[in-house]
Amino acid sequence: MRHDPYILVVDDQMANIEALGELLAEHYDVRFAMSGEQALAQLNKQAPDLILLDIMMPDMDGYELCRILQSKVDTAEIPVIFITALATPDEETRGLDAGAVDYIVKPFNPSIVRARVRNHLAFKHAKDQLRILAQTDSLTGLANRRFLFERLLLEFERARDLPETSMFSLVLIDVDYFKRYNDSQGHVAGDFCLQRVAGVIKSALRNPNDLMARYGGEEFCCLLAATQMHEAKLIAERICQSVSELAIPNPKAPGQHIVTISAGVAQWRSDIPTVEGLLQIADQALYNAKAAGRNRVFLGV
Repeated sequence: MRHDPYILVVDDQMANIEALGELLAEHYDVRFAMSGEQALAQLNKQAPDLILLDIMMPDMDGYELCRILQSKVDTAEIPVIFITALATPDEETRGLDAGAVDYIVKPFNPSIVRARVRNHLAFKHAKDQLRILAQTDSLTGLANRRFLFERLLLEFERARDLPETSMFSLVLIDVDYFKRYNDSQGHVAGDFCLQRVAGVIKSALRNPNDLMARYGGEEFCCLLAATQMHEAKLIAERICQSVSELAIPNPKAPGQHIVTISAGVAQWRSDIPTVEGLLQIADQALYNAKAAGRNRVFLGV
């Protein structure tokens, strides 16, 4: 299925929007907003790959909108090209200082617009690929610990700003008796075991806002956005059951002699001031699950 890059055109003049749409629609998914407020509403629904932004608009001008985008973690990396009738060097400098990656003066040359859009989208794609590599655990394909903490900080910020609608939960997972498995089966088998467990965890993703990460060694962490504790517990129990159903032999493990996991669940609350505090609650729940016999899920309080 073809997925064209999404370009958001922000301009208060429909004639300009139609001209850019006609120029770019063959190769891109072009959408529009006629004010800064409309643009922010569009961004809340889906982030574009590139923004073409006019400067002179009522209520909120392009400079202000660009500064707002630059100040937010989830929009700061979206490239902005100003397309404006303001043609002085001072205005161009002001636009680039506001965070734009390029500045095109109206009336514009269609070939120049197409070329600059193409070049900036190619550069963004390359940056995105590098960022994905930097955020990914090479063994499991899940997010790595560094990216997990970046997302956790972002979720904390959202939850503090909108506590009624931005609750989230964590699930900390540990592979039971993994050292015994690694020692008896070898490191190659141990890596393959972690990959299979990671595959089960990844299959629990419900939407792009969920994040499954390798926390370290044989530990994993699931960040479940907009999820209360009872929902997170059900997800953790499904993961626990699915790992058991893999029936990976672990002769050194007691009981069924298969690979299992234990999990601890914690939900964000306004009285938990730090990411580390929430992780500590989940970690204590995980410890309690292991102490109770492993292959089970416990809730943190």
